[in-house]
Amino acid sequence: MANRTDPAAKSIRGTNPQNLVEKILRSKIYQFTYWKEQCFGLTAETLVDKAMELDHLGGTYGGNRKPTPFMCLVMKMLQIQPEKDIVVEFIKNEDYKYVRILGAFYLRLTGSDTDVYQYLEPLYNDYRKLRRKLTDGCFALTHVDEVIDELLTKDYSCDIALPRIKKRWTLESIGRLELRRSALEDDFEEEEEKEEDEQVMAELEAGAHEKDYYRGRSPARDRDRDRKRDSYRHRYNLLPECHPFILIFDLF
Repeated sequence: MANRTDPAAKSIRGTNPQNLVEKILRSKIYQFTYWKEQCFGLTAETLVDKAMELDHLGGTYGGNRKPTPFMCLVMKMLQIQPEKDIVVEFIKNEDYKYVRILGAFYLRLTGSDTDVYQYLEPLYNDYRKLRRKLTDGCFALTHVDEVIDELLTKDYSCDIALPRIKKRWTLESIGRLELRRSALEDDFEEEEEKEEDEQVMAELEAGAHEKDYYRGRSPARDRDRDRKRDSYRHRYNLLPECHPFILIFDLF
């Protein structure tokens, strides 16, 4: 039957992969026209063509809670269970952002804790805009990095309960993940080094000015000062080396 899981598919988290989607939502997907007409007979190779046609993401919408094409393709991936290499290629696809989100969503449902962090965290650097269909049928603007943050930190996304994963610090403590390094960390280090260099240069310049003030007086300036002092002494007949008694005697 068209709704059966591929016989070669492996169980995910101890259950049939399609069971990761709740039964009510599965039934709605199976009854949806897009599923019957567009998803029938899709393989791992041809599914990417359908994914390239996506222009929005979302779970269900409207009064009767119709599933979106995005959710139908997620269901199809659970049914045929593509190889991990194909899913990774979806995630690394930089030309089609909805293909990237589709691969990330599927990996979040089926991947190991380590793979989820390893392949989804780099997408925090993708700030492209996405259209998301809300439950009332209207569209809202979001971004790739916001969707990734939702997949890594929330319990629900697109009306699907996300499997629990270990916290990142737990995987770091047991050595299954390396410490996360932000893409902006290098920029911060360069900025700190620049500020330190500017501070050192300012201190050196201040020391040089102080040295010039106390030790670097020009000879011409010193000669002018001595000349003015001698003129003052001669005008008032002051002899700094003579005794006051001698000055009085000279007056008589």
